Amino acid sequence: MGLVDKPMNGNGQLASVKASYSIEKAFDRITKIQLPEKKSSGKLKQKLGFFLLGLSMAIVLLFLGSIVYFIVTKGIRAISWEFLTQVPKSAMTKGGVAPAIVGTLYLTLGSIIFALPLGLACAIYLCEYSPKNIIVNIIRISINNLAGVPSVVFGLFGLAVFVKFFGFGVSILSGSLTLGILVLPSIISATQESLLALPQSIREASLALGATQWQTIKKVILPSALPGILTGIILSIGRVAGETAPILFTAATFYMRGYPKSLFSEVMALPYHIYALMTEGTHPEAQTQIAYGCALILLVLVLFISSIAIIIRQRTKDLV
Repeated sequence: MGLVDKPMNGNGQLASVKASYSIEKAFDRITKIQLPEKKSSGKLKQKLGFFLLGLSMAIVLLFLGSIVYFIVTKGIRAISWEFLTQVPKSAMTKGGVAPAIVGTLYLTLGSIIFALPLGLACAIYLCEYSPKNIIVNIIRISINNLAGVPSVVFGLFGLAVFVKFFGFGVSILSGSLTLGILVLPSIISATQESLLALPQSIREASLALGATQWQTIKKVILPSALPGILTGIILSIGRVAGETAPILFTAATFYMRGYPKSLFSEVMALPYHIYALMTEGTHPEAQTQIAYGCALILLVLVLFISSIAIIIRQRTKDLV
């Protein structure tokens, strides 16, 4: 018989075990040598990713800071107590812009009062009551598309419907309704996202305890989704306060000696006032300075209203 056919003795088995152990030990050493390389490569990629994120944030903050710095340095020279509390005088070269500040507040609050209940009701129906079919999907796509329509189109719509058809004229009411329709898609979309983000188990638990669907929406769903809804409102406030094209056709006037007396009065507004001063003024040097002052006031006004909404959102989030 050959060597292959001979049974392995104890020494041979021992040698085989030692060889296997040596191979496993060598493989472990190789693995231990390679792991630090992979780990260091992962750390390098992580640091690179954090660096790019930080760089992106720094670029955004740089542009934002540059805009704010430019507006503040140009507009602070025009700010005074007289500028904030008096009406324009001497062909818009002296006096203040108090009517424009009041008019901007009227239009902003009016549009939110109109759009918020309607937007909430629409979003609640689409998320909680509507059947899941192709028609509802088309409605949702249409709402999202409306958010991208240029604001001047909404202005023309407001001119045709509210100013002409309903006979409201160029007024606070026409401007508020037009601006409300402008931000309505944004409020609906933000509310829908907040409602859909809530787990279905919350609804099922409330219904299992005997609550009706409306009680579940009122007591459970809306309080839980309120922070996200308020975020949409904050964004809407910023857009409404800074829009010029919609109120150009429906609400704004270049000059007023006093304040609006009713919802059917024309109104001065800061965005349109800035536009008029920079394009239609007869005293460019004086009116340019006033325009920068109006821009600074508009910035502070939007930040103030948004800050109130942010405080409410934070307190609501803490309660939830």
